[in-house]
Amino acid sequence: MAMRTLDGRRFADMVQQGAAHLANNAKAVDALNVFPVPDGDTGTNMNLSMTSGAKEVKAHVSDHIGNVAAALAKGLLMGARGNSGVILSQLFRGFAKAVEGKPQVDGFEFAAALQAGVDTAYKAVMKPVEGTMLTVAREAARKAIETAKKDRDVVAVMEAALAEAKAALKRTPELLPILKEVGVVDSGGQGLVYVYEGFLAALKGEAVSTAPAEVPMEELVKMAHHQSAQSHIHTDEIEFGYCTEFMVRFEKDKLAQHPFSEEMFRRDLSRFGDSLLVVADDELVKVHIHSETPGEVLTYGQRYGSLINIKIENMREQHANIVGKEAERPLQAGAEEAKPYGIVAVAMGAGVAELFQSIGAHAVIEGGQTMNPSIEEIAEAIHRVNAETVFVLPNNKNVVMAAKQAAELSERQVIVIPSKTVPQGMAALLAFNPAQSAEQNERAMTAALSRVKTGQVTFSVRDTTIDGVEIEKGDYMGLFDDRIVVADKDKLAVTKRLLDALIDEESEIVTILYGEDATEVEVETIVAYLETEYDGVEVEVHNGRQPLYPFIISVE
Repeated sequence: MAMRTLDGRRFADMVQQGAAHLANNAKAVDALNVFPVPDGDTGTNMNLSMTSGAKEVKAHVSDHIGNVAAALAKGLLMGARGNSGVILSQLFRGFAKAVEGKPQVDGFEFAAALQAGVDTAYKAVMKPVEGTMLTVAREAARKAIETAKKDRDVVAVMEAALAEAKAALKRTPELLPILKEVGVVDSGGQGLVYVYEGFLAALKGEAVSTAPAEVPMEELVKMAHHQSAQSHIHTDEIEFGYCTEFMVRFEKDKLAQHPFSEEMFRRDLSRFGDSLLVVADDELVKVHIHSETPGEVLTYGQRYGSLINIKIENMREQHANIVGKEAERPLQAGAEEAKPYGIVAVAMGAGVAELFQSIGAHAVIEGGQTMNPSIEEIAEAIHRVNAETVFVLPNNKNVVMAAKQAAELSERQVIVIPSKTVPQGMAALLAFNPAQSAEQNERAMTAALSRVKTGQVTFSVRDTTIDGVEIEKGDYMGLFDDRIVVADKDKLAVTKRLLDALIDEESEIVTILYGEDATEVEVETIVAYLETEYDGVEVEVHNGRQPLYPFIISVE
């Protein structure tokens, strides 16, 4: 079936099929990953990034391929996670620039757009490494152009691109020694192949398999034997210990003082570490870097605007956990040397606990409303993290006093940050900077508490009247910080009215943690409400799996 031109609607189908195929096989991609943490979830990162792009495309489907590609690029940029996600976003950022203003493209223009994406991605990476998804993308684009010079059929071009992508993927172990050592192909390249397989299926009007790909038994044996490449790397060989990701939203007054140049920005940041990726558009710049001084990186970024979506992860600690060790530091007197800082957080709900761990908590105690942890439990967690200075985030007003008592019992320096809600605790943890002193961190983390507003939806256990709000048993209540502002029998009505109370003109980010009593339909309804009523606000959604509270809301 020949296809001389490709329009926006067919390209949108390609994006949806590519995203779905990648999602079905994300775990298989994760299993192939061999690089040092925390970029070890390649499949997950690429899946979340592509899903974000597909969501934006779904909201902007049209006949105009230039418009659809622009939506894909925007969605990918905002949702890009990890090295692999950022590179994927750049492949389609360059693609979008190449088809900008075009209602449709022929096979050669499509191939040229793939090549433009490769060029953009290579520019975004400070030190490109061969044998990665960049290589796979480059070889696929090269073959696409070579084919398009003879045949401008879009299907033929995509078939050639996919075939060469698969061939290039098989060659990646010959280009990257660590892949050959462990015996796998590049994980990011495999993820890109899944995307391209979805593209081709959509062009042919076929459906990709919904069954996840099975990892061959010989691969599983290799992985069990090697425990991935983590076992080939010593913790003290990780030169730059903190994986740092953030965005800078440009501000006019700061740009007046420091005009932004993507090339100069990338060059300046390169002195702080390696694995640097920098991508920018007219509104913001996104950064991924492995650095020993993440605080300095963030300070530099602030020259151009406000920081958003900050994530800092300790790669040494994650690496030590992966190879089954607490740490690989020299032992003294038969005991492990204490690390400089540790963080203990109290969390209600498995998803909330995982979220705290993902942003830097070393120990998480299950507890919160109706199940306050004991002083002994907190003291034990403080001891377990084995740090010279331990920060404790109670995340509930009823836990603060117990945390302070536990601090007094400890022989270590323990600083209790009086966070009274989960959003406050998250804000405080994100303000933590391992490059700063304990006193500086205490000030920064405490100050962060006042920069976030907390909303919580729960239910009433009796009839009452509080703050002029009449409440009947079983009603849902909306709490703004610790004050009840709305009550109603309709859970979604309460949540919407609470959001209206929380969000003002200065609000930028709304984070929704949904609990055990919230359905997917309810979550989608709330997100749709936010996107309709507050289109200038960024929305993040996490499954907190917390009991008692269908929704916990953070507004910054």
